[in-house]
Amino acid sequence: MQSASTRSQEQLRGLSRPFFETLAKLGFGGMAWYVALSLGSALSGNLAAICLVPLVAPNQSMPSGLGWLLRGEPDMQALAFVIASAVFALLRWQAARVGTRLASRYGMYLRQTVHARRIDAPLSSLSDATSAEIAHVLTYNVEIVTQGFNALLQLLVAAMTTMVCLAMALWLSPALLLAMPLVVGFALVASRINGREQATVSRQYVADLTRLFWMSEDFPRRWRHIRSFGREDAEKAHYADISQRLGNGYRHQLDLIATGRLVLEMLAALGIAAIFFIANRWHGVDRAALIAVCLLLARLLPYLVSTRQNFQQLRTSIPAFQLWLRHVGVAAAVPAAAIPPMVLREALHIRQLRLDAPTPLDLRELTLVPGELTLVCGDSGIGKSSLIDVLAGMTAPAQFHARMGERAVDFSTYAALVSKGAYVSQSVRPWQTTVRECLRWAAPEAADAAMLQALADVGLDKRLADTSSALDTTLSSSSSRLSGGELQRLLLAQVLLHRPAIALLDEATSALDPDAELSVLAALKRRLPQTIVIVVSHRAGVAAVADQCLAISAGCATVTATDARATGTAAVL
Repeated sequence: MQSASTRSQEQLRGLSRPFFETLAKLGFGGMAWYVALSLGSALSGNLAAICLVPLVAPNQSMPSGLGWLLRGEPDMQALAFVIASAVFALLRWQAARVGTRLASRYGMYLRQTVHARRIDAPLSSLSDATSAEIAHVLTYNVEIVTQGFNALLQLLVAAMTTMVCLAMALWLSPALLLAMPLVVGFALVASRINGREQATVSRQYVADLTRLFWMSEDFPRRWRHIRSFGREDAEKAHYADISQRLGNGYRHQLDLIATGRLVLEMLAALGIAAIFFIANRWHGVDRAALIAVCLLLARLLPYLVSTRQNFQQLRTSIPAFQLWLRHVGVAAAVPAAAIPPMVLREALHIRQLRLDAPTPLDLRELTLVPGELTLVCGDSGIGKSSLIDVLAGMTAPAQFHARMGERAVDFSTYAALVSKGAYVSQSVRPWQTTVRECLRWAAPEAADAAMLQALADVGLDKRLADTSSALDTTLSSSSSRLSGGELQRLLLAQVLLHRPAIALLDEATSALDPDAELSVLAALKRRLPQTIVIVVSHRAGVAAVADQCLAISAGCATVTATDARATGTAAVL
């Protein structure tokens, strides 16, 4: 059985290539500039430390090549220290700015890439992940990877600073080579202390924070649920328990960080004392060089403290990067056939449509006519939404035979015919901030008059009449927040402005009362004479405005013409 370290090494090797491919998108010029600035910062910082030697030990000679620091007056020596420190500060500031820009661009690339791949992916790929996972990978997961990238930049700076400090220390005092095994041993001890415990505490902290997030989601609805059951005290106790675990976890993490810092500082003190001890035992060691070396090594203390935290952040980002890769690796959907839009102007007769998964369904003899409304009804989980996905051209069925006039139509052609469609479900919430932005998203060229007419058709005109500007009403303000039914009306106004070839409403009127539902659907039929309207609803009353009803039940489904289409026929699945 492979050890955990071996699996971790193989995991890192497998991720190295895709990680460097993401870095290539940033351009290696920016990375090279960051490395150059960090290297210059390390050199100037070490030079500033060495410039302190003649100030703290003026009677000591300097190592070869640094005697020029003793030739000037103390004022000039102080000026040299100030200049070196200023150059160090400026280079470090500029390097930090470049690193911030790199991390920002890296996060933007990750977000835009995974979102674009998900938008272009086929609908079937969404069934492999929960909506919570997809929301996570589009938001917080990318933030974790970006933090890992930033930690990598910090580790790069720490590594360069360490190499420069050690190189200059060995140049000033070659005898310190004898202390190198001791320094390496201290570093290994510091890297092992509390490492596993800190990783365990961090994972538990994230898990508790996730529980608290889900417990706080959609608080108004949860409040009603709690109050109706009279479970306020139990809810408070549960929340207090999670909050206490979070507080203890946060305290534990800070304690571990403080302990690690203490150990590092103690080891650093022991290391410097050991260097002095070796120097005193080794004759011929220049005391000025020894002072300079100690100042150089003291510069590494802040990096030693932050390095363990950066390594922990980097380890945390590895599973997040793997999740990002899995969602980015989704293949794009096959583009529909190149057929001009808005050509579906005559009846489309589907002779057979068969689904094998997730719910088996075999539909025969369904006629879709522009300007007519088809009601789809049936029990929950019977396959209504799966059928709507096929009729929207988003999911390919196992078998599809149709014709339009005398012309045979395969599914790819059908998908192209309905490509300019409108799909609205009951759970969609607009992300726009105003009514105008929401409507313009659906119809960018729509005039104000057309938008106001669409709002009137869906019955929102009276609701927005009290505001100073109906179209500029905000959707998130407490004084103008729309209810669930009003949001559904707003989305249906989008459909009216978009004027699609096919409109598929999957429980899109569920929040309306029955009379309002019939009124809005009648307005859709009246305003969209060239649009096929398909409505999924559990209310039998919708049949009053439907031209045909497609009822799905276990084992069979029936297409029945209503009074609105007296010439229709019935077909049995």
